[in-house]
Amino acid sequence: MKLAGKKAIITGGTRGIGKAIAIAFAEQGADIAIFGTSEERGQEVVSALEAVKASSEQKFFFKKVDVSSNQEVKENIHHVLEIFENVDILVNCAGITRDKLLMKMEEEDWDAVLDINLKSVYNTTQILIRPMMKKRSGRIINITSVIGLMGNPGQVNYAASKAGMIGMTRSLAKEVASRNITVNCIAPGFIDTDMTNQLSDEQKEGILKQVPMGRLGNGKDIANAAVFLASSDGDYITGQVITIDGGMTA
Repeated sequence: MKLAGKKAIITGGTRGIGKAIAIAFAEQGADIAIFGTSEERGQEVVSALEAVKASSEQKFFFKKVDVSSNQEVKENIHHVLEIFENVDILVNCAGITRDKLLMKMEEEDWDAVLDINLKSVYNTTQILIRPMMKKRSGRIINITSVIGLMGNPGQVNYAASKAGMIGMTRSLAKEVASRNITVNCIAPGFIDTDMTNQLSDEQKEGILKQVPMGRLGNGKDIANAAVFLASSDGDYITGQVITIDGGMTA
């Protein structure tokens, strides 16, 4: 088990990529706190983790958290620390889209995407970085997107939030590397999730034309990379963006 005894927080962990990462971490022995907005989905994920756990001693729980709220994040992370005593791994996966051309984009569409996708990373990381530095170890994994690398019409808010995650990751990696804390990004391409399921067949066909491998990725493709970065296998990797996109940005 690559993550036996490790304690993890995963934001946006109730569905899609976040859920896939949570399941993979549970299979590898981690204790996990899931942050999300749906109590129903949260309890479903906890049940799914219980079904795949590698040890009877593992602990899983869900907390309903608005990750854009600094106060809510603080209160809930302090509660997690009371239960777990420490947090070894933070995965920032919470994200939304509100797609529109910039000339039609309302300020609230900009603010909502930046607050959930980017400010949330500040909220969680800023609180956890001190105990990680004190312990002189930690893993921070930020789930960005290829859109943050290449842009996409109608997604200036989403692209800005994801590009911001990359800049933050690289800068923080340099700040904390001497304390044995790694900070990396995973940049998924088009992954088969609830978000992509909302696309029309025509849109999916257009996407697949951009992917040399000719298929959408799946949650496990991303989760495998997250396990690698969270484990001792990723000890000497920091400040990097690992792109998992079937060759789309090659």
